[in-house]
Amino acid sequence: MRHWLIKSEPDVFSIDHLAAVKREPWTGVRNYQARNSMWKDMQPGDLALFYHSNAVPPGVAGVARVAGDAYPDPTQFDEASEYFDPKATKENPRWWLRDFEFVEKFPAYVPLQQMKEDDALQGMVVLQKGTRLSITPLEAVHFKRVRKLGGVK
Repeated sequence: MRHWLIKSEPDVFSIDHLAAVKREPWTGVRNYQARNSMWKDMQPGDLALFYHSNAVPPGVAGVARVAGDAYPDPTQFDEASEYFDPKATKENPRWWLRDFEFVEKFPAYVPLQQMKEDDALQGMVVLQKGTRLSITPLEAVHFKRVRKLGGVK
């Protein structure tokens, strides 16, 4: 099993939204590196830290699980969507996604600043300067540490 960090703006889709709907397609990813992680690297059952970006403060709110195989992101074909891609066709899709399902909301939110100050999280991709990807790989030791910081035993 691999571990990931997935980012979402909480006013658009938060850990509470995922808890309410139970399972959701991760649409709208328009970065090739993040797309390739979902399309080729993720596997059903992989776990992901659910990170609230563009929040005050940004940080990790809980855990989601990869639920199912990759499939074409339908928003690329929808002309009314902000994620429409005129170069994508149903025969040759450019953007792929995975569904994620709710696992847990942390008892304590883990702010980005707290993670930056924790020596055990050195090397975590989201903490590196200039990293803005919405999906990044995560080492198991970092996954476990963030869960502990979030109050999960």
